Amino acid sequence: MYQVPYGKTDIDFELPPEMRGTLAVSESVPPLRDVKSAIAKTLSTPINSPPLDKLAHPGDRVCIVFTDITRDSPDQVLIPPILQQLKKAGVRDQDITLLCGIGMHRPSTMAEKVTKLGQAVVDRYRVIDHEPQNPDQLVDLGVINGIPLSVNKIAYHADILIATGIVEPHQYAGYSGGCKTVAVGAAGEPLIAYSHGPKFIDHPNCRLGKLEGNPFQHAVTEAAMRAGLGFIINVVLDDQKQIVSVLAGEPIETHKQLVEQAKNFNQVSISQQYDVVIGGVGFPKDANLYQASRAASYLFFAPTPVVHPGGYLIIPAQCPEGVGEGVGEQRFLAAMRDIPSVQQILQEGRQHGYPPGQQRAFVMAKVLEQNSVIIVGSDYPEVVEACKMLPAATMDEALAIVAADLGKELEVLVVPHALLTLPVISHQ
Repeated sequence: MYQVPYGKTDIDFELPPEMRGTLAVSESVPPLRDVKSAIAKTLSTPINSPPLDKLAHPGDRVCIVFTDITRDSPDQVLIPPILQQLKKAGVRDQDITLLCGIGMHRPSTMAEKVTKLGQAVVDRYRVIDHEPQNPDQLVDLGVINGIPLSVNKIAYHADILIATGIVEPHQYAGYSGGCKTVAVGAAGEPLIAYSHGPKFIDHPNCRLGKLEGNPFQHAVTEAAMRAGLGFIINVVLDDQKQIVSVLAGEPIETHKQLVEQAKNFNQVSISQQYDVVIGGVGFPKDANLYQASRAASYLFFAPTPVVHPGGYLIIPAQCPEGVGEGVGEQRFLAAMRDIPSVQQILQEGRQHGYPPGQQRAFVMAKVLEQNSVIIVGSDYPEVVEACKMLPAATMDEALAIVAADLGKELEVLVVPHALLTLPVISHQ
């Protein structure tokens, strides 16, 4: 019996007797016993930086950029201690702005802001969404390697710019967190478009778990530095969304240290490629197909390929929001639905580029060019089908589809937490 996340619950399933299953799970790391004390400690002794109560002064304008509901960063426990330190430094409440870095996602709802920050913070401080398509809200930061850099005006003009975040595998940046919360979450559409464009996605160094020589990571780091990002607090979570590590301080070194810790937790050795790979997502990433499809592309673009060409990727995902309500999600849907073939999606993307959001169509076209993707248990199977993937109501139905195509005797890899696991084929 196997179990993978599905929404806020799990799906239990068995493989047919002819299929041989292998489970890929990250090494167990004990979560922090006293999260509050760990956060207080790292804020009082940050990496390569004075603590915030020494960094800030009365009259300073402070902007704290935090992630939206699609990210698991536990801002409700990270941000109140930051605010306490700012208060200790004499910063007035009215001089603090909490900026939700939505990137090209839909605006966050009031309920989501409360979930992320807590009611007391929302009631007391200015909490707003970034507006990536509003030029009046952006500051031009120049160009690096042809990439137009920009950032939210409030973030740029703050005397102190702080970001929260979660350090986990990211398909383009190698690892998320660090500078990315500001550089993408609070960026203008042109930066997001270029950094998610075909030149980056096709680049061999824009890969999961890879930071060195990664042009995406270089671009977001430069953008955040030009924006004035001076302090971060980031976490590493386990597969139960519990904090296993938290560090604060100067953005680049703090992120680097957390990435080293995350790598030990994320990488899992496997012995071969598989005919079928089943990847779990769970809440909040399986709220819509745009986000849930990351599980398929993460497994496809793993540091070493884990699924045979012609094989299947099976992703249980409820997708209660359908494809997603944001501009980027709708662009993904339009490309997947309206462009006749995955080969044409790739051809048009490479020839003409695409707007932000549509990069997910480009990525999924690369996956679908070699493998079939089955989405299990979606509330909107017609949307799954429109996006050139296969809907299945149950895991049994999905496995029957695979068996009918490839035969019954198959090697199956089960990755319960596909977005946090980096399967690596060991050649020993």
